[in-house]
Amino acid sequence: MTIIDNAVYVNGIRTATPESLEQSVETLAAHGGMVWIGLYRPDETEMAAVAAEFGLHLLAVEDAVNAHQRPKLERYDNNLFTVLRPARYVDATETVEFGELHIFTGRNFVVTVRHAETPGVARVRRDLEQQPELLRHGPEAVLYALLDRVVDDYGPVISGLENDIDEIEDQLFGGDPLVSRRIYELAREVIQFQRAINPLPDMMASLKRGFEKYGVDIELQRKLRDVEDHVEQVISRANGFRDLLQNALTLDGTLTANRQNEASAAQNEQTKKISSWAAIFFAPAFVTGLYGMNFDIMPELHWTFGYPMALGMMVAAGFVMYVIFKRKNWL
Repeated sequence: MTIIDNAVYVNGIRTATPESLEQSVETLAAHGGMVWIGLYRPDETEMAAVAAEFGLHLLAVEDAVNAHQRPKLERYDNNLFTVLRPARYVDATETVEFGELHIFTGRNFVVTVRHAETPGVARVRRDLEQQPELLRHGPEAVLYALLDRVVDDYGPVISGLENDIDEIEDQLFGGDPLVSRRIYELAREVIQFQRAINPLPDMMASLKRGFEKYGVDIELQRKLRDVEDHVEQVISRANGFRDLLQNALTLDGTLTANRQNEASAAQNEQTKKISSWAAIFFAPAFVTGLYGMNFDIMPELHWTFGYPMALGMMVAAGFVMYVIFKRKNWL
């Protein structure tokens, strides 16, 4: 059995640390209270044993074994099955890494199933053990505390994404040719993050609907409402990031098109200048070629002023063309 931590709590105080699932059930039956079992990537056989002891629904057990679930909250009789997606931001690769946490809560038990290295669960257990007045409220206290921890850990993710978006704004106006790829990749991370957080409001609403029916303590109700406020803030900022990245991608396309137009305009100006000078030099070349055909019957060849006339024609033609191109702002 891949048990990470296993404890029985009576009145919010850890009274036993059984070494096996069977011992946990026996201790719970003998002393009452609540058992909290933490599992790490259990297989089908291990989960079947847990399901048999605590009456877990087979569909929920199947989800817990296969993993790759979206955040959700499902009720099976008096048991709750909750899926959360803890996240952390990796600045070196500018990516968001997601874990997966499954939580089974019943009348007197909590079973947490992790499918990634999620230190938040251990921290929540330690914090709750130092607050017996809160832990004595039972499985609901554990579930709400885990929700609170997962949502709080979204804060550094938001900060990391925000910092990268600020850097993208600098790149946009700096003309970085790689900024489009960075915008696209960051937008993909934001979308994945939204998939992890967008189901949370409905999950909170579902829990709130059960306050009166299941007699949830008023202090736990306040705690859940606080978590709900944090969720709304996280979702609002994530939605803002997506809009900013979409606008940044549009702006990058506009700036790229402007730079291309400017480059094309500059190239056209250079082409005009080259073409103008080519035309100017073509006139003397034409006259020179004409008189270089070596025909004898050309009166100008034996005329005293033939050579000066040819030079004058070349200069005059070049000057006239220069004036024309200058007036057209080609030179």
